[in-house]
Amino acid sequence: MTHTENLLSWVATANEPDCDFPIQNLPFGRFRPKGESGAFRIGVAIGDQVLDLSAACLVDTDDMNVLMAASHSDRQALRSALTEGLQQGSPKQPTWTKCLHPQLKVEMAVPCRIHDYTDFYTGIHHATTVGKLFRPNEPLMPNYKWVPIGYHGRASSIGVSGQHLKRPLGQTKVPDAQAPSLGPSKKLDYELELGFLIGQGNALGEPIEIVNAEKHLFGITLLNDWSARDLQAWEYQPLGPFLSKNFATTLSPWIVTMEALAPFRAKFERSAGDPQPLPYLDSADNRDSGAFDITLEVWMQTSKMREAADPAVCLSRSNAKQAAYWTAAQLVTHHTINGCNLQTGDLLGSGTLSGPTPEEAGSLLELTMGGKNAISLPNGEVRTFLEDGDTLTLRGYCERRGAVRIGLGEVSGTVLAS
Repeated sequence: MTHTENLLSWVATANEPDCDFPIQNLPFGRFRPKGESGAFRIGVAIGDQVLDLSAACLVDTDDMNVLMAASHSDRQALRSALTEGLQQGSPKQPTWTKCLHPQLKVEMAVPCRIHDYTDFYTGIHHATTVGKLFRPNEPLMPNYKWVPIGYHGRASSIGVSGQHLKRPLGQTKVPDAQAPSLGPSKKLDYELELGFLIGQGNALGEPIEIVNAEKHLFGITLLNDWSARDLQAWEYQPLGPFLSKNFATTLSPWIVTMEALAPFRAKFERSAGDPQPLPYLDSADNRDSGAFDITLEVWMQTSKMREAADPAVCLSRSNAKQAAYWTAAQLVTHHTINGCNLQTGDLLGSGTLSGPTPEEAGSLLELTMGGKNAISLPNGEVRTFLEDGDTLTLRGYCERRGAVRIGLGEVSGTVLAS
């Protein structure tokens, strides 16, 4: 019932064709009215409004993690109550109208309390293109097609859309230098990713089987994994990224639930000749509908463009179902196969979700081939990597015949000087 195509809301803006937040979506976030200093409250996006769930007597907590840890049946009941109360003709309209806040007049926070953050490397086209820059004869390491590769990120530096981040300092070393030097990154980049947020966790020592993995996922958000490529090149061996990644990660303020994404599932299929997943990473359901048909876009607006009132320009567009070599369920299962305990609010990044063609690249590292081929912007500016004042915005949405379009909103961040 919550996905019915002709279902409309009494919030008029939710019925507009290109709206990210129709009644079929109902993503969760944490908000408070601008200018207030009180606690952030749980809200649901509907059209251009936010419904305060406490004021509407739908929840008795302001703690998003409590809601995320609820059982699947309780979450379904809440979704049904929201749908019934927000649909046209609902008797809740007079009461709930008083619980709405315009999105332009609220401040959003990181959507939940994130205990731990693991970033994976599921984008096979990204991994192949980047691998060719450094290892032309062996772009993918031998383990890539067998095991989901990931590293532990930094939860404390995760921010919400609208973040202003300083260009990071770190060590770099040019090839002909005798010693490295400390300075601002000259190759600051973005990475187009999805973030998967854990609902119910698992006990230490008890792996999550793949047939149960999605029961532990609450929803999906957009994620920008900012990356300092010059710092990364110097530090990544032998233990992987450190200062090149931990200075900032930016999330969308909205979590689109697994229930909302149900109409946009897709088959998970490996290319002919590729190894099939080991049995613990395989299931009939995962093969049938483990992927997500989500269109992803990258937009840029430079400071000069803002001063001239020029709109942002789209740098690339890709789709998650074509980009990801591993599914969200496989990430959850592999993360816990050694007994690791995930907790409510833990964040799993997908890795850069680039498509198979150059114009589908999810990072400047790929778009410019490591900085060798600058991209030209409509106003005459060129870029190899991000410059101070650049605003980078990621957007995502789902569309298919027979279903109402839903969006993931957007996540934006602006680069400041060191």
